[in-house]
Amino acid sequence: MPERASRAGGTSPSPNGRAAGAPDPDDVFDVVIIGAGPAGLSAGLNLVRARRRVLMLDSNRPRHSATLKSHGFLTRDGVSPLELRKLGREEFEHYPEATFHQALVTGIERVEEPPATATEPAANAATAATPATPAVRPAPAGELFVVRSKGIRGSGDRTATTRAVLIATGLTETLPALPGIRTFYGTDLHSCTECDGYEKSDEPLALIGETDDLAERALLLSQWSNDLIVFTNGVAELTAHDEAALDARGIGVERRPIASIEGDRTGMTGVALTDGTVILRSGGFLRPVWTPALDYGALLGVDTDDDALLVTDALGRTSVPGVFAAGDSTPPGAQQLVVAAGDGARVAATINRHLIGVL
Repeated sequence: MPERASRAGGTSPSPNGRAAGAPDPDDVFDVVIIGAGPAGLSAGLNLVRARRRVLMLDSNRPRHSATLKSHGFLTRDGVSPLELRKLGREEFEHYPEATFHQALVTGIERVEEPPATATEPAANAATAATPATPAVRPAPAGELFVVRSKGIRGSGDRTATTRAVLIATGLTETLPALPGIRTFYGTDLHSCTECDGYEKSDEPLALIGETDDLAERALLLSQWSNDLIVFTNGVAELTAHDEAALDARGIGVERRPIASIEGDRTGMTGVALTDGTVILRSGGFLRPVWTPALDYGALLGVDTDDDALLVTDALGRTSVPGVFAAGDSTPPGAQQLVVAAGDGARVAATINRHLIGVL
């Protein structure tokens, strides 16, 4: 929805009866949720069921888009992450309090004055047939945010005013820069051990990464396969303690640089090293580098940790009152889908209580 230019003085009536410069009641919300992954959708569903007017903004860049099946989600074991998002959006939009908009957030700012108009939706001839949704209760000064977004996929730009912001954008992931990885990622290669380890049971597996936490991941993977090799690509470092722990489990370590991931139309067949050696493997796991999708620390001044993840308290509140965070954009980072969804539901309860004024 395009922004309306205000006149000097800000008191002249506009054609629809609002004072010029006053926010459009249709773009005033109790909560704006940024991100429509499991955390955002779960929070949105719980908030609209609490009769909160919710705008959900999503840039349609899901981290799990290459994954064909997800696991461990109660009643949805084996569903694709994209199907899970589709079902979640349908459930959210079933409620009249819900608004979904495809857009990339470009700015968030705190405003010190409450909106001039935050009343019941107008009951004129054009809207009389539309079921009314609960009005947004005026918020005290200093507790309002303006969220600006750029529309995608044919959606228009949108500027919304809200009493609370929930950041649930998750992470972006950067895979090791190796030929062949993208070919097999989501089918033979995965990033979540808890999500996909069972399907790789008893296979000869590779764990590929360039970070210093490979040993812990390898120990987790040893629950599913006793034929596991850690590939450091000549980059990741393992401590003497790490090596002893891996050796005790019979886990091999390969430090030579990787040339490519090999395979054919049936799937992955091995890991080729730069010296020409090919080590046969039928699948494995990657350790991507995860980074927050947007720099909200810069946008809002919220506290972040050393990994740029949003620091929250046990209730999901950030260091900025009225701004909350849930899911993978908070420590410890990447988690199972069901964990992110649970986090979204938990933080939704916090937001509802914040809006009531009991938190």
